[in-house]
Amino acid sequence: MKTSLRTLLAGGATAALVLTSGAAAGASTSTGATTGTSTGASTAPSAAVAARRPIPDFKAPKIFGTTFQADPKHDFTKGIRSRHDGILRGWITVVRGSVAEYEPIKWKKGTRTEGFFVGPPEGDVTAYASTVAKDVVYLSAFGCKATMSQMTVSRSTGLGDKRCSRSVLLKRHKKNGQASLITVYKGQIVKVQEIYTP
Repeated sequence: MKTSLRTLLAGGATAALVLTSGAAAGASTSTGATTGTSTGASTAPSAAVAARRPIPDFKAPKIFGTTFQADPKHDFTKGIRSRHDGILRGWITVVRGSVAEYEPIKWKKGTRTEGFFVGPPEGDVTAYASTVAKDVVYLSAFGCKATMSQMTVSRSTGLGDKRCSRSVLLKRHKKNGQASLITVYKGQIVKVQEIYTP
């Protein structure tokens, strides 16, 4: 009896695995929001996905770095403009239409808590402005709802891993900028990955 019960359990597990794999495959072809493909049987990429630029593999800064990242080639006397290509640990301070202003941030160790992020001191001109790309990759640490009640974070990195829309990014960061890794490429913000801070 034990042998047949084990056989039944093993068979059931195999069937569940096959069904789960099939469901996952079906989901990946029908979720247009995450894959960019149209809903339904067709798996042909949409025009937006076909046009999506590959993001270079820039070196990421230390997530909880305690100094501001420098941009030695940037001339801040020429007014606010885009940062050079790369990943900035920063936050968005202003959103005007599709243009976001952003600044570097650093981690400041606390006495009563672990610490918190801070931006440059008042009067500092270290700020940038770039258009937010139409195909921006936005990975939220707090879900996609306006309440920000969800925690959607990679346990291994502490970075957001929930893909949300560009409109959610613009609305949320217009109200209050979240500490993020901001990737700039060819004068545009192409990726924003939020850093989880309790």
